[in-house]
Amino acid sequence: MASTTTPSMPTQNSLQGLEARGAFIDTDGVITTTMNDLPGYRVTRVLGSVYGLTVQSRNWAAGIGMVLKSIGGGELSMFTTMLYRARNDAVSRMVGECLQKGGNAIIALRFDTSDLAGFAQVCAYGTAVVVENLE
Repeated sequence: MASTTTPSMPTQNSLQGLEARGAFIDTDGVITTTMNDLPGYRVTRVLGSVYGLTVQSRNWAAGIGMVLKSIGGGELSMFTTMLYRARNDAVSRMVGECLQKGGNAIIALRFDTSDLAGFAQVCAYGTAVVVENLE
């Protein structure tokens, strides 16, 4: 019989760990969501697609250490931190593009990651919009 596990809610310690890795970033007041709409808000103007790209390189010496660590299994925290940083850089660039267009929200936010000649590429993209609060 297969066992199932229930995902647990993040604890304060795990949230602090994510913050230390840079999992949360300030979006300069721009609302970002993966949804196609924002409950409690009305889209008044669509400004078009916005993108943020970054390509991150690994420290090759640390990479060798991570390869050795991977033999034993477990999380490769250096790579996790690098990907958080790359994602945050991509989001920051996308938010900057939204602000340049005059937007205050990004809907339908998506991420695309790939390996580019051994480097980690992260693309954040969505639709820049102007929204107003319905309340």
